[in-house]
Amino acid sequence: MARPPVLKLAEVLAEIRMSPSAFYRLRARGLAPRMIKLPNGELRCRRADLDAWWEACERNTAEWS
Repeated sequence: MARPPVLKLAEVLAEIRMSPSAFYRLRARGLAPRMIKLPNGELRCRRADLDAWWEACERNTAEWS
């Protein structure tokens, strides 16, 4: 099954298993995946940006494994 190129915030939160409040705190610190803010205020995330964020998280925690 092909992945959608752009994910809604709810889809991102479900995939990373994070609450909206925790996500917004992470975003405020500049540590969340790159998001696109639409004119109506909704947030979207490109699949490539989310995958890159996951990879960066894995690299940063590699010493723990």
